[in-house]
Amino acid sequence: MAGSADFDLYRPAEEHDMLRESVRSLAEAKILPFAAAVDEESRFPQEALDALVASDLHAVHVPETYGGAGADALATVIVIEEVARVCASSSLIPAVNKLGSLPVILSGSEELKAKYLGPLAKGDAMFSYALSEPDAGSDAAGMKTRAVRDGDFWVLNGVKRWITNAGVSEYYTVMAVTDPEKRSKGISAFVVEKGDEGVSFGAPEKKLGIKGSPTREVYLDNVRIPADRMIGAEGTGFATAMKTLDHTRITIAAQALGIAQGALDYAKGYVQERKQFGKPIGDFQGVQFMLADMAMKIEAARQLTYSAAAKSERVSAGGDKEDLTFFGAAAKCFASDVAMEVTTDAVQLLGGYGYTRDYPVERMMRDAKITQIYEGTNQVQRIVMARNLP
Repeated sequence: MAGSADFDLYRPAEEHDMLRESVRSLAEAKILPFAAAVDEESRFPQEALDALVASDLHAVHVPETYGGAGADALATVIVIEEVARVCASSSLIPAVNKLGSLPVILSGSEELKAKYLGPLAKGDAMFSYALSEPDAGSDAAGMKTRAVRDGDFWVLNGVKRWITNAGVSEYYTVMAVTDPEKRSKGISAFVVEKGDEGVSFGAPEKKLGIKGSPTREVYLDNVRIPADRMIGAEGTGFATAMKTLDHTRITIAAQALGIAQGALDYAKGYVQERKQFGKPIGDFQGVQFMLADMAMKIEAARQLTYSAAAKSERVSAGGDKEDLTFFGAAAKCFASDVAMEVTTDAVQLLGGYGYTRDYPVERMMRDAKITQIYEGTNQVQRIVMARNLP
């Protein structure tokens, strides 16, 4: 993204507006035309990846030091929001690239950052995040994947489940138990490469939504990796994982926000064209009230999401934690609930047409549901908020 490093929270808002216009234009021209087919065929949105890489929008969060655009947290949110407005599956390219690589940015050695962030910034590789397991979802500290030290290497064994973009990404941040006696403080983080011997993938999950983003199990069968691929010190992996989620839950809020905005935009156009009883249905007060409520909720979600992004940026710049845990969880929880409400209402406004795959709101409603589930269910978000009240 040419000049994207100039977009930050301390510069005029017009620059973020320019970024939004640029991403929206690209999304509508290069991503939207393929969105329905990507969903229908359950295929990876290669066209979106190519377009995002060509415009330097696939991983805007990577610092300039490592060849990235150096975009701030709000700019990253805007990119994800605008892509999600036309295709939720495609928005998981920049979102998951941040999720997968942020542990390296937060806790990795300089050598690790240089080795893995450079290819990510160039678009030569994608980065996924492997925390969840078949028996360790919300209780991530209960994971069973093990890493055993063997001289200058670590040997990993286990299964990771619900891994977004698995099989497409070249790099994976993997959390594994290095000291079973210490529970969360006995978990360490590692970078695993797709080409490492012993790495394989399960069949793609057959999902309700985000069908263009492959979700697969990752199998680790005696995967032997150099010791310097550990992210941070031994036993700090879980803390890094939780710190990462404080920042990246905001990107899921952005995704939800974009899905909701896309549904509202489509519904607004539809109700002006669809006529019943001799006039556009948008002239009826009941419909107008629905649209007003949808727009009001989206704007509230946007303000909370952008505020959380501002806090994320200040924390990243070395500031105090600033209630980031609360605000990250609140933004994700609220925006995803809004997305589910708004997309459901959009389907209702289109009536029988909204229930068919011929119209995009049906896809948007299905896509919205996952935002209430991943990176911590909204029930878990409420627990997180309650424990971190500002």
